Amino acid sequence: MAATIVSIKARQIFDSRGNPTVEVDVETSNGKKARAAVPSGASTGIYEALELRDGGSDYLGKGVSKAVANVNTIIGPALIGKDPTQQTAIDNFMVQQLDGTQNEWGWCKQKLGANAILAVSLAVCKAGAEVLNIPLYKHIANLAAGYTGKVVIGMDVAASEFYGSADKTYDLNFKEEKNDGSQKISGDALKDLYKSFVSEYPIESIEDPFDQDDWEHYSKLTNEIGTKVQIVGDDLLVTNPKRVEKAIKEKTCNALLLKVNQIGSVTESIEAVKMSKKAGWGVMASHRSGETEDTFIADLSVGLATGQIKTGAPCRSERLAKYNQLLRIEEELGSDAIYAGASFRAPVEPY
Repeated sequence: MAATIVSIKARQIFDSRGNPTVEVDVETSNGKKARAAVPSGASTGIYEALELRDGGSDYLGKGVSKAVANVNTIIGPALIGKDPTQQTAIDNFMVQQLDGTQNEWGWCKQKLGANAILAVSLAVCKAGAEVLNIPLYKHIANLAAGYTGKVVIGMDVAASEFYGSADKTYDLNFKEEKNDGSQKISGDALKDLYKSFVSEYPIESIEDPFDQDDWEHYSKLTNEIGTKVQIVGDDLLVTNPKRVEKAIKEKTCNALLLKVNQIGSVTESIEAVKMSKKAGWGVMASHRSGETEDTFIADLSVGLATGQIKTGAPCRSERLAKYNQLLRIEEELGSDAIYAGASFRAPVEPY
């Protein structure tokens, strides 16, 4: 469960010129604490966001009790329960919803004060780094990159390429010229190796983990980690409805790699997909290594709501053609287009 903000407290302190400024403490549900204070400038631009001061006689009008009160009574209570690692969402909430004031140059922060909002923003940023247990500079770099989550891994093992049918072993050293056979392992050992990978790394999908006829170890792996990881049958299933039917009955895998040229007709491909979906499997539409600029599989993946498509890196025209077609389809569908995202194994059905 993600850590959340449990306390935000502001106070008035003094800057290096002896003028009052705002300091904020943030505490999270997992005990992390962060503190930030706002600087102020002597030579300020007329277009700067509003630095809220009290006016009056105290501190020559430079007191910040109003800004402090805005943090303690408005901003702080509104942020309780929020995830401090979600910097952009919190900043936008403060600026656009809690304050909401704008001028011709953008959000001017005239209601709550830029010094109140910034003090909280800085403290939340520090708290986010603490929660993630990373240096503040790295947290800021991650925020700037625009993606703060972690990538996940999909493996395409193609295990049939290093399976020995004679001794029924998998040769992990099969590409070495001077191969003494010392790296040959059993199907059970290979299964356990995959399990160790899954426990150590964020692996979401494993394609062709065993030989195309090694139904036994496919079933064992799917039984042991199939609820957590997608086990994809490519060489095992070859988009053949009969082999899909067998795999469903024997619980051999839990996802179909859809390659229309493996089975040779659109109708049989659709049948394989419908059988897979009925069984609760995932489906991944796929290109081939020898591709053309035909974009059929882009339409196929949308039309059958596969949720997944494998069509290579965004370079070379035969790969990009598919991605460009997906963009055209998205434009045509408009608001009806739904991105599967993390639900790629069970996307919204079009039929």
